[in-house]
Amino acid sequence: MNEFPKGFLWGAATSAHQVEGGNRNDWSEWEKSEVRSRELEARIKDEKFRKSFPAHILNASPSPLDPANYISGAACDHYHRYEEDLDIAKSLGHNAHRFSIEWSRIEPEEGKFDEKEIEHYRKVIAALRARGMEPFVTLWHWTAPIWFQQRGGWLSPRSSYYFTRFVSRIAETFSSDVQFWCTLNEPEVFISYGYIAGIRPPQAKSIWKAAVAFHLLARAHRSAYRALHRVASSYNRPCLVGIAKHNKYFVAADASIKNKFFTALARFFWNEAFMLHIRGYQDYIGLNYYNRNVIDFGWHKPRKGLYNLEISPEGFYESLIAIHKYGKPIYVLENGIDDARDVSRPSFIKEHIEAIMRAKTHGADIRGYFHWSLLDNFEWESGFWPRFGLVEIDYQPKADPPRAGKTLERKIRPSAFEYKKIIEANGLLDFPET
Repeated sequence: MNEFPKGFLWGAATSAHQVEGGNRNDWSEWEKSEVRSRELEARIKDEKFRKSFPAHILNASPSPLDPANYISGAACDHYHRYEEDLDIAKSLGHNAHRFSIEWSRIEPEEGKFDEKEIEHYRKVIAALRARGMEPFVTLWHWTAPIWFQQRGGWLSPRSSYYFTRFVSRIAETFSSDVQFWCTLNEPEVFISYGYIAGIRPPQAKSIWKAAVAFHLLARAHRSAYRALHRVASSYNRPCLVGIAKHNKYFVAADASIKNKFFTALARFFWNEAFMLHIRGYQDYIGLNYYNRNVIDFGWHKPRKGLYNLEISPEGFYESLIAIHKYGKPIYVLENGIDDARDVSRPSFIKEHIEAIMRAKTHGADIRGYFHWSLLDNFEWESGFWPRFGLVEIDYQPKADPPRAGKTLERKIRPSAFEYKKIIEANGLLDFPET
């Protein structure tokens, strides 16, 4: 088998806070907070942090040593330039696109919905449909309205009610044009970074609070799932609901009992636990996969750096086979690499799509692949310096004499054209027939 079935979804993904610009939510407030400023000041002065970057990253703009790197601000201005960006995606052969609707835009005050912003996303969805691209809508990609956070955020007993009210409004508005819904993006990442490691909002550092948030996020998904299906059913419309689940491929460093034990523990808590809490409430499995983790009496990445991840197509294959057991269609909702020079991305894409094809030959029902990301974007607490985009964004061009402001010029990377060849062939022609 060297081709995918007809109707396979090929595309890329974005999220509102990372590309739109001009958002005001719990994340944007945290970016500018005193606590965050003090953390950044200490980090930028730290010699170990400075030495962790190669020269081409330090000399790029924005640099990880520039405090402005960590403020999302205008981001890629995708809010105003979405038509241009979707034209690029269409020119690259994409027949689907994953994006998120920013909750804080739709409901900036509790219970008050902004019709202007609803109309904006109506135009985005219409632009996708006009280009023959299937909208794949994420409803929560980590950011939330400020009022929601002030009421306790995901620790509030009413968090599920608040979220479902928003989801119901979106469903009523867009269910005629959207059939694929992703309620939550990577809840386990949000919980571990925000409530355990404490390096992202709300910086709680509490196992108890992490457990509460885990429970309430699972409840919110189940409630949103019912709401989406209730609306779709009332209008007799198709509706497929899932989450974007970040899974890692965990391997033991050796055959010792301790490492085998911790590997099994990591697999359960990271890969399985949330899935068990939402069983019966998924129409598909959404997989976000980036790297493998080697367990050596603890949990660490085999190389240093948050974005210097170990590439492992084999781990991707194993992750696809592992979620095949749920008996649901699989959509790869994120898979990508930080590669500013675009040296490794072409082979990365090919090798990971080869892994998908192998998994399909072993029975995995994989129906779509969304590369992360369409555009270089704001990578959360790391800011703008990591470059994941099929399309390069010129955040602040170097020129002589220097030009004022940011052009945000789009430049398609060579890897995007390699991906296009795969899309046009609907598979890998050099993959062996079976």
